[in-house]
Amino acid sequence: MKQNQPHAFTKRGLRRIAIAVFTGFVGVCGHPDPARAQTIRIEATTNAIDWNAVALAGGHVFVSGPRWTGFSGPAVGLLTKSKEIEPFPDADWNGWKPGRNATHRFVSVNALHVAPDGTLWVVDTGTPSFGGAPIPEGAKLVRIDPATGHVLRIYPLDPDIAQAGSYIDDIRFNGTHAYLTDAGKAALIVLDIKTGQARRVLDNDASTRARTDRPIVMDGHVVENGLHQPLLVNVDPLEVSPDGKWLYFGPLEGPWSRIPTALLDDPDVSSTDLSAAVQPWADLPPIGGSAMDTAGNLYFTNLKDDGVYRRDVSGKIKRLISDPRLHWADAPCLALNGRLWLPVAQLDRLPMFHQGHSRSHQPFLLVSIDLPAGQVKPGQ
Repeated sequence: MKQNQPHAFTKRGLRRIAIAVFTGFVGVCGHPDPARAQTIRIEATTNAIDWNAVALAGGHVFVSGPRWTGFSGPAVGLLTKSKEIEPFPDADWNGWKPGRNATHRFVSVNALHVAPDGTLWVVDTGTPSFGGAPIPEGAKLVRIDPATGHVLRIYPLDPDIAQAGSYIDDIRFNGTHAYLTDAGKAALIVLDIKTGQARRVLDNDASTRARTDRPIVMDGHVVENGLHQPLLVNVDPLEVSPDGKWLYFGPLEGPWSRIPTALLDDPDVSSTDLSAAVQPWADLPPIGGSAMDTAGNLYFTNLKDDGVYRRDVSGKIKRLISDPRLHWADAPCLALNGRLWLPVAQLDRLPMFHQGHSRSHQPFLLVSIDLPAGQVKPGQ
């Protein structure tokens, strides 16, 4: 695979986009008990990216946002100390345009995640438009050294994996395997990290399909993808249990299921046996994203009330905060110091969901909240 030269943070010619970064606390927000209220801190703001992903790795903060939101910023950006967003790993990787080869360029990034070995993984859906098909060589995973920007490996997702109608959404890790969700065509994808071979499983299974009786309600209205057509998002969030034995997953609208990872990892297990092995796990509401710590606590953003919740290992769910500034807070990132970082995407307010009229509040926020004392490190 082609590999890039080490990233230079001062390299001339890179596109730089000014942002505002704040380090102070901005108040205590929406919890009925002030003694237990969580503090929200604005980490950065921007008008250039509708970010829906954040990752902390190698001492740096990385952000990304999908192309179909219509903003001009880089697909993947590094937040610099000089209060800028710098294209990462370089300008060329962020320079895809229609007609250009997509093999070594980001088309539309939907997720960032840090693997257990500390490398940064970028999930490129390969779909320039919302609901469109992946372009040739567009759908891929890119594994990068976060400290240097060196591209370590590219994992192409061939047309039999990222199919017409697919939207490769998010990724989690377990030993030599990675699991991804296809929110477009309702399936899980199992990747052998060593060989690069990928398989689709639970294709159009009841556990991976969105249900029409669980609409996404925000600002008091059902989010629609067209007139009187509720937005349906198939299997989207996923997490691996701390012991690596279970994969938890579900449509954006919920509910969540679980399946033994040993069965997912075995290519000889039939689709019928896999489907039969799926078990109900958690009846969660429509969420923007999730993160799991090494104790098995699940943190998720509740779209309906602009809230952040925790589900503990016993199944008890507690609201940590609710604040209008967290409107469609997307995929959280649990930092080593116990803070939960959240990119606030406001995706439901984009013009495509309102007959061409934007209702988003500028600038977009990247925030963090302090979690209750005693929280542990991020999961896989």
